[in-house]
Amino acid sequence: MSGHNKWSSIKHKKGAADAKRGKIFSKLIKEITVAARMGGGDPNANPRLRAAISTAKTENMPKDNMERAIKKGTGELEGVSYEEIIYEGYAPGGAAVLVECLTDNKNRAVAEVRHVFSKAGGNLGENGCVAWMFDKKGLIVVNKDKADEDQLMEIAIDAGADDVNDEGDTFEVVTNIGDFESVKEALEKASIETEMAEITMIPQNMLALQGKEAEQTFRLLDALEDCDDVQKVYTNADIPDDIVN
Repeated sequence: MSGHNKWSSIKHKKGAADAKRGKIFSKLIKEITVAARMGGGDPNANPRLRAAISTAKTENMPKDNMERAIKKGTGELEGVSYEEIIYEGYAPGGAAVLVECLTDNKNRAVAEVRHVFSKAGGNLGENGCVAWMFDKKGLIVVNKDKADEDQLMEIAIDAGADDVNDEGDTFEVVTNIGDFESVKEALEKASIETEMAEITMIPQNMLALQGKEAEQTFRLLDALEDCDDVQKVYTNADIPDDIVN
């Protein structure tokens, strides 16, 4: 892969702080509900639901919360109907930003996202303005102390992975959508613990930012993550570690 979504790693590191504010659970409940509504309540027959439940377990969400979310999605319990919307725009310095939302109020969602872009010095664009810069892929993150590189690469590639990248403290396994589940299962079978496994949007190329533009972009991405209607944020911005940390 020519690009690496560094923001995937950044937002994972800040996950503990988000959890304290209740953001993680509320977003996962939305995802589980929508996944169950679209593909049914059986995770064995619904890859999107299976992935959402896997993430929820990683975040230590109580089983009762997951079951209620599934039942709301299938109609067994009364619940809110969420709409999936994607917004696209540019951060300061021209970095591409892709924002996935699940909302019960489209007008509120677009107003909030537009406000965040404007406040941070970015611009909300038209549909399609940056989506073409990203490829939808499976991404599995493994801490280096959890796996031997040669073993990880052999298992992942044999199971259908596109690539295994060294990203400092972690290895990142990239897959096509169709091979994501088989690669994930192969790693589980080999008792290789994963830190994160999700379907994501990986940029084809990264844009290095420095100074004020990098700081403004980090604030923009962080503020978008904190929006109640926003599920995921993707960017091709390469932000220096000293700003992130």
